[in-house]
Amino acid sequence: MPLHDVGYRPWTGTPRSRGAAAVIAGTGIRLAFKSRWLRRVLLFAWSPALVFAGGFFAFEQAVEESARGEPVSPTRRLDNFGTIGALVADSLGGRLDEPEAARRTVWSRLLLAFMRAPQAVLLAVVVGLVAPKLIAGDLRARAWLVYFTRPLGRTDYILGKVLALAAIVGLVTLVPALVLWIVGVLVSPSVWVAVATSDLPLRIVAAAAAVTLPTVLLALAYSSLTAESRIATFAWFATWVACWIAHGALTGADMAAEAARAPTANRGFDRLLGQVAGDPRLPRDGRPPLGWLARAAGLERTVDRWSWLSLYHAQGIVQAWIFGIEDRLAVVLPPLLALLAVALVSLVILFRRVDAPARA
Repeated sequence: MPLHDVGYRPWTGTPRSRGAAAVIAGTGIRLAFKSRWLRRVLLFAWSPALVFAGGFFAFEQAVEESARGEPVSPTRRLDNFGTIGALVADSLGGRLDEPEAARRTVWSRLLLAFMRAPQAVLLAVVVGLVAPKLIAGDLRARAWLVYFTRPLGRTDYILGKVLALAAIVGLVTLVPALVLWIVGVLVSPSVWVAVATSDLPLRIVAAAAAVTLPTVLLALAYSSLTAESRIATFAWFATWVACWIAHGALTGADMAAEAARAPTANRGFDRLLGQVAGDPRLPRDGRPPLGWLARAAGLERTVDRWSWLSLYHAQGIVQAWIFGIEDRLAVVLPPLLALLAVALVSLVILFRRVDAPARA
């Protein structure tokens, strides 16, 4: 019986994955929320929002009391919300006799202080709990044998992992800040304040993106380099802490050198902020009552030339630029380029590593 070579007809179509990135993202989010520690940290991450919401309420009370002609001063006893609001306004450079300008100034600086001080630190903890397992877990379980036997490309896989982690990061940075803006609108005397401050939600989204993009990509790049999530976790926290320490050491050395050159200079808070007469960014009457709040709101006038070394400090300066508080190119450009470089290098690592076992 003769044998005929039937052969196979080659498939010339293009593989298409419909909604694969959304499926991967949804699966990653569900698996992440199985961790009790993550749920606890997310709950704790919302607690600073309560404090800053009180700051919005106190400031609006101070504006109302000032409009009624009542004496409101941060030097009075802090026995009501009005005096606390005056303290906040004085620390952030807002003038209660100009309520509209003061509202924009205080609101934007309060939002920046919230996103820059407590949330940026809590963000590092959340990313360290979630990101290392997203890709390292797939490598350890050889899940790529299932993923890449389907019409799924590297772009869909990476996009799904990025969306999963970005959604969780947004619960720490983006959503609480938007809620704070809504609280400010609700406690203000008129809903038209929402129109007057309509650019702030857009700035919040941009500031959250400036934090989310390099952070998420770097953490996922670490996760793609090993099948052990513990190693990726250590690499993430080691990078965060080591860069912070390096920034602090170099900045401290600069301050010591400056103090040695000018030993009689004023080394107080006024010199740290570079306060000069008539500077609208800074409080008018001497030292700000809440110095920590002024620093978190980006009111420092010294040029931090080592900010590009630390993720935390680089992101803070870029966020201050997005909110319109920092406008010096020499201060903004180095950390902005550093964050872009981190994001691009991490993205290259991800594209080379996620399907490396399938290509081997």
